[in-house]
Amino acid sequence: MKTINCIIIDDERNSRDRLIILLQKFEEVKIVGFEGDPEKGIDLVCEKEPDIVFIDVEMPRKTGFEVVKEVKKKGCHPTFIFVTGYNQYAIKAIKSDAFDYILKPVDIDELKSSIERFKKCRKTINYTEDDNQILLDDLSDREKEIFKLLVQCKTSKEIGEELFISKNTVDTHRRKILEKTGAKNTQELILYASEHKL
Repeated sequence: MKTINCIIIDDERNSRDRLIILLQKFEEVKIVGFEGDPEKGIDLVCEKEPDIVFIDVEMPRKTGFEVVKEVKKKGCHPTFIFVTGYNQYAIKAIKSDAFDYILKPVDIDELKSSIERFKKCRKTINYTEDDNQILLDDLSDREKEIFKLLVQCKTSKEIGEELFISKNTVDTHRRKILEKTGAKNTQELILYASEHKL
């Protein structure tokens, strides 16, 4: 059983403590750190490079979305699961390529479902090094370029501007990359790249 290293970033101590207690019930989950300060949380994530970051949305000075953006800018790409008391952020979380969105107070069944989905996703993309090479060889030069930019969490618009191609062309290449890798979405692609240091 492969360990899932997790970090919690939440300024509400009671919520943070509750999530710690719930996560400790999963034997494959290891909490490698927690933080109430979003700025320190960014440093902690980049230092520990966890598999999953459970993150609150509304925090002082920085929102969870801003933390996610800064972590990705630093070249660190864990899986983010938003944990918040406000359901109006769901769409924005999805657009931020969040893996999941859990409402407070966290329900253990919902948490279990999220962790099981993460495990299934990780298992689905658990290729060997030889498979990685085959995969990369299977991509065209343009797809390799776009693959690298996608795993840096750049949008189709940003990729198009960088490569001087249209957003629609990027979206077409993105679909082909997902088909060739077997990933269901960009988050799975990022997880794949992170797991295999691509």
